[in-house]
Amino acid sequence: MTGDLNRIGVGAMRLAKRLPYSVLVSVADVVANSAGMERWSARLAILQSLPTPDFRDATAAFLDIWASCPSGVSSDAVTVAILTAAESEREHRQAETLEVVWTGPEPAESRFRHTEQAILEVLNSATTRLTVVSYAVYRIPRIREALVAAAHRGVCIRLIVETPNRIEGQGEYDCLLALGSDVASACSVYYWPQEKRGKDDNGKIGILHVKCAVADGHRMFLSSANFTEYAFTINMELGLLATGGNLPGQVERHFERLVANGIVARVE
Repeated sequence: MTGDLNRIGVGAMRLAKRLPYSVLVSVADVVANSAGMERWSARLAILQSLPTPDFRDATAAFLDIWASCPSGVSSDAVTVAILTAAESEREHRQAETLEVVWTGPEPAESRFRHTEQAILEVLNSATTRLTVVSYAVYRIPRIREALVAAAHRGVCIRLIVETPNRIEGQGEYDCLLALGSDVASACSVYYWPQEKRGKDDNGKIGILHVKCAVADGHRMFLSSANFTEYAFTINMELGLLATGGNLPGQVERHFERLVANGIVARVE
């Protein structure tokens, strides 16, 4: 019996790697309700509850393992195995991973994720929300294309930029001009008003020096690199790509509060 339970547990973990969490929970619910049903009727009910052929194939393979257990394993035990595997896989998927992001000379023994590559990974992964912040922005055609593509996917994009000419009393927004009208029209664009900034004893005001991109509160690029051609090619820049965990969501919410509190203002 222990051997059969082990096979069920291993099979449930494999199933959890192929099915989304919500679908796994639904499968577990149908399995639990199949107690007392004839085996083939239960199998049919479980498979019919699944929305795609891929999900049905993966679940059918798991049900084959269950059916092949000579000592028999109860539907309650299988339900527990599926739910346990689902929770374990969800925690694994949400666990934080950090990767070094780099532009500059690289010794043969070290290979890091390239700066532009990491930014594009964040932008291209967004399904609902993007927060992008940078001091300088120019000559970045692939980033510009990725932002427009995200907007076309229905992603809500918040772009927060430095506005040096506005601070000097002029009317132009350098960053918006550099990004182009396609990006400016696809994003909600914000800046840090001069009157909201701190000053030193000589009257020098602070600058928006943040460089980051956050997708869906789940993936975050954070770096010394501005969104510029030089930062992607000839500079020496260091940053991190964070996936999962709490940090991307914390940064996203921080900028949401800056917007809500009027500390950064929308460009009209």
